[in-house]
Order: sequence, then structure tokens, then C-alpha cells
Amino acid sequence: MPMMEPGHERGTRARVARLILEHGPVAAAALGERLGLTPAAVRRHLDALVADGMIEPRMVRPRGQRGRGRPAKLFAITDAGRSAFEHAYDDLAGSALRFLAERMGQEAVTDFARAQVLGLLKRLEPVMRTVPADQRVQVLAQALSAEGYAASASKAKSGGDQLCQHHCPVAHVAAEFPQLCEAETEAFAQLLGTPVQRLATIAHGDGVCTTHVSPQKLGESAHRDKSKETGR
Repeated sequence: MPMMEPGHERGTRARVARLILEHGPVAAAALGERLGLTPAAVRRHLDALVADGMIEPRMVRPRGQRGRGRPAKLFAITDAGRSAFEHAYDDLAGSALRFLAERMGQEAVTDFARAQVLGLLKRLEPVMRTVPADQRVQVLAQALSAEGYAASASKAKSGGDQLCQHHCPVAHVAAEFPQLCEAETEAFAQLLGTPVQRLATIAHGDGVCTTHVSPQKLGESAHRDKSKETGR
């Protein structure tokens, strides 16, 4: 029966993996300096992480050395390693939202979800005011891609546009707390200045988060109607 690995060993190994995730590809010597580990200890943790498929070694020739010298051995996170960290974040986020819902109710979760997209609104609202209406969906897709959502924009056959997000970093949490998707949809409508409708979400088991964006003329018409109502 194999001996269980001490807790401090697992903790140190997790710190090594996190540094590679945040700063990689990185050399073993640099990891040792950052964590105060001996070369032997670093090699032991790196070998274990490679065996688990969490990281992979890469040979990189130093800049300025054209064919001279030995390539440097660097370590980079793998897709499996990145996924492991994402699931860990999901578990923590889910626990925090469950705690919030139990202590303060579902309205507090909704407020939290809206606060999460506030940063996107603040960054993009000034930009959207300078972008032609027919280019706003594309600009939004680019902004979402920069945040890890792998988004794309295209014309919808039924009119308007279609915004697709091929990856969702919070999908597992959003499956339990749909307020996250709802707040994001509200933000899209506010940024684009026209009604939007969620057709599919990764959180509900669909392959892609798909949002239909109504034609800008419809948004302008709704804005005029609202202005008339408030002007009465």
C-alpha cells in the first residue's frame, strides 16, 4: 500500500503549479528562487507534475543564440493543468455564492452578479459611444475573447446579429446560479443599445452560449418609445 503524501508536499506542489500557470513557461531555477526550494526539491515536484500531466517541459533556445549553446528547459502548464485550476476556482466560487444566498437571500446573489459585469460596462461604454452601431457586436465579441470567452459575432439569418461564446470560465457555477448569465445578458443589452435574447448557454448543457442581438433599428425604436413615456 503506497504511503500518503504529506500535506505540506501537496501544498508546495500546488504552489509550483500555480507559479507556472501565472508566470510560465519558467525554468526550474527560477521556481526554486521564488519558493526558496533546493534544486533537488524543485526537480521532485516538477517530475511529479509532469507525470500527472499538469505541466510539460519545453526546450527553448535563448534569444540571440543562433545555433550556439544548449536550449533552455522551461516548464509550461498543460490544458489539463489549467482545467484543474479552473475547477478549483469553480468550487470556491460556488461555495461563496451558496453562503451568500443562505445568509442574505437570492437578491444578494443577483446584486453580486451585476457587480461582476460592472467592470465590463465601465470599460466598454465609453468605447461603444464612438463605435458605429453595426460594429458594436464585433467589438463586444473581441472584448469577451480577451477575457477568455472565445467569442465570435456573425449576422443572424432571422435579422440582427448573433453573439457566440465558445467558452465560459464560470459555467459550472452559472449552472447553479443563473443570475450570472442574466446579469451578463442585461449588460450586453445596455452596451449594444438594443434588446438581446439568450438562446443557449453552456451552463445549461449547450455547446455554445448563443445570444441573439436585435437589429439596431428595433433598439432605437424602443429608446424613442421609452423617451416618450418618461416625457409625459
